[in-house]
Amino acid sequence: MMARQFYQKYIKRGIDFFLSLLGLIFLWPLFLVIALIIKIDSPGPVFFKQKRGGRDGEVFAFYKFRNMVRNADKLKKKYASLNEANGPVFKIRNDPRYTRVGKFLSHTGLDEFPQLINILKGEMSLVGPRPLPAKEEKQIPKKWQIKRRQAKPGLACSWLLKGAHNLSFEQWMKLDIEDIRKSSLSYDLATLAKTVFLGLSLVIKEIKGGNHFPF
Repeated sequence: MMARQFYQKYIKRGIDFFLSLLGLIFLWPLFLVIALIIKIDSPGPVFFKQKRGGRDGEVFAFYKFRNMVRNADKLKKKYASLNEANGPVFKIRNDPRYTRVGKFLSHTGLDEFPQLINILKGEMSLVGPRPLPAKEEKQIPKKWQIKRRQAKPGLACSWLLKGAHNLSFEQWMKLDIEDIRKSSLSYDLATLAKTVFLGLSLVIKEIKGGNHFPF
């Protein structure tokens, strides 16, 4: 137990800080390119900011590249019947609110890069349960919510690797709890590496498919 606490408090945080800082330094040209394309593609801000549930139930400002039209939140009720996720979450794979570029960014995971800022600030970790919108996080059944809140939300996780929204909400929650329980240097680095390779494969797949490549 002492070793796990030491890893969580010092080693994991140190790795999060170092790798997120490194990522922001080396990826800033890509950030600029994505930002420029978003501005050209549709009116609205480059970044999407939303309140998300974090460790111990604390709410933080979550960042990602905007992938939807400017009034997406107001249109949510209009498309509620299209929700493909069960549980207290809302997800439509081919969401009609996506912009042309946004659909590509979402399906490749490139829209998530700004969360490196959240990780650098200590609000998130490289590996951990994906952060849900604060209102949805509060609706998670207590048997899972209490355990999920024991860890910082993360950028990479087993849920993403094993099917994401193709899984049931119960499967999702169980994978999150498993990630928290198994968290260690080797486990977290393996999960992060697999997620990076998954992201690269998704980018290649979308480019080859040419279904909504934005250039």
